[in-house]
Amino acid sequence: MPLGLYISVPFCRTKCTFCNFASDVFSRVVFDRYIARICEEIEHASETAEQMGGLFERSVDSIYLGGGTPTILEITQLERLFVTVSQNFTILPGTEMTVECAPGTLSGAMVDALAGCGVNRISLGVQSFVDHEAASVGRLHKREIVLDDVARLRAAGISNINIDLIAGLPHQTGKSWDYSVNELIALNIPHASVYMLEVDEDSRLGREVMAGGQKYHAHFVPDDDLTADFYEVACERLNAAGIEQYEISNFACAGYESRHNLKYWMRQPYFGFGVDAHSMLVTAAKRAVRFSNPDTLEKYIAAGAREHTIISPEAALQETFFLGLRMNRGVRLDDAARVFGEDAVASFAATISESIGDGLLEREGKVVRLTARGRLLSNEVFQKFISPHPSLAGGVLAPPLNLVMSSRDRSPKADGRGTLRLPEVSVPQRN
Repeated sequence: MPLGLYISVPFCRTKCTFCNFASDVFSRVVFDRYIARICEEIEHASETAEQMGGLFERSVDSIYLGGGTPTILEITQLERLFVTVSQNFTILPGTEMTVECAPGTLSGAMVDALAGCGVNRISLGVQSFVDHEAASVGRLHKREIVLDDVARLRAAGISNINIDLIAGLPHQTGKSWDYSVNELIALNIPHASVYMLEVDEDSRLGREVMAGGQKYHAHFVPDDDLTADFYEVACERLNAAGIEQYEISNFACAGYESRHNLKYWMRQPYFGFGVDAHSMLVTAAKRAVRFSNPDTLEKYIAAGAREHTIISPEAALQETFFLGLRMNRGVRLDDAARVFGEDAVASFAATISESIGDGLLEREGKVVRLTARGRLLSNEVFQKFISPHPSLAGGVLAPPLNLVMSSRDRSPKADGRGTLRLPEVSVPQRN
């Protein structure tokens, strides 16, 4: 099966207050060292796969540059990345090639360079079409810049565009949220990602909200119920406009679903390069091995050790449930039984029945999927599928490494990164 490739570019013009990624503002003198390190890593991908216990596949059908903001690199640096990939992997015809961009970083020369490298999909981190909302969290663009960027991309032949929106930003109201959703629909783009603001200790805004403070406009963050209402409004409006929900936080016109992110949710192999990049390959024993790069720039450039784990069949079945349930198509129980055995799948019968009774899951024949209520409380559902099941492997299961995935389009914390973490708070959430 062809790989998906994720390349992490952790550099930003400014650090948004809600951001909890391994990205930041760095001096440009660091850029060349980092690009050289990534290219070295790509060139040694087959050796890395062997060291981690995975099988190396040279063909790829999705490439995702995330960050950070890859488009603040010099054009020559971006071109070097794509050339290195093409020299070390076989890029199949029709490969989906995505680059994440902050509005305002797409000069005419940059757009031409991206198109020349074969990029055919762009993900724009808009977050809000209301200028003061975007500014309140450190975004540097205005609505008109987004419109100009979309027009410039289309003129260059890149029409497969995703736009991110975040529900729950400071100063957001029902009226302003309607405006942002309407603006997105009016642009007639084929893909949208909608996240609920993630409040945790890993971001400046999150820490301030949790502390009840006023820095970073934290006292203007809508409450959880209102933010959930915003999310439900977006689901209703986007579906009605033909941009249909196919995953908790992702919506697309027919045929424009993110091929790269589908690999995460369907447990297909992917290889990540760069700081905090995650990978999942298949072993000779047909198991999955997950491994990750150091999560700081200093450790990554110094070639720090990777973390890795072989995923047991029991953990793989748990992943099949909580990743598959992210998608509107849900999980086919008969398919899972063919892979993991009837008894293993049957051990979750009570969990499934209980969740159906609570209105969190629905069942249609052999398929189980989240309900609309279940999508709002999805981590509560996911947690049930990773609770200890003594009937599996004769004892209590330890959760797999970093067992959980965030929902962001670019990488489940993945926004291309492929990170898996244990569920902690309600999703959809920005990851």
